[in-house]
Amino acid sequence: MVQIRKAERKDLAAIVAMLADDQLGLSREVVSDPVDARYVEAFSAIDADPNQLLAVVLSEAGEVIGCLQLSFLPGLSRLGLWRGQIESVRIAASQRGSGLGHEMMSWAIEECRKRGCGLVQLASDKRREDALRFYEQLGFEASHEGFKLSL
Repeated sequence: MVQIRKAERKDLAAIVAMLADDQLGLSREVVSDPVDARYVEAFSAIDADPNQLLAVVLSEAGEVIGCLQLSFLPGLSRLGLWRGQIESVRIAASQRGSGLGHEMMSWAIEECRKRGCGLVQLASDKRREDALRFYEQLGFEASHEGFKLSL
């Protein structure tokens, strides 16, 4: 039985390693010991913000095997609807295909419901074809085009 809980500072190295564990992540993340100070600063900001939840999935042995970040976003459109934004979804390579991703996403959606969100949204890189299929299987619809501007 796995456990899903709020991430702690001690989980940061494992989280960063999962973020870097594919071709896209490897090109934009830095795995180091100690953990790069930029990740520590970001973790502190996330941890201090009541509208952010960085979560980890622990194996029976207590190993971090999954992670995601939830942002709870207030909005004026749709009659003041709150949205849950899911980011940085990762499952350890050794656990992919085990159903853990489905369990983790179900947990995240339920957390959004508990916070009063009327919509859950996420973005995934178009090159992550397996992830796109996974999200569609969960009922997410590719209803919008997304844009980014690197600064």
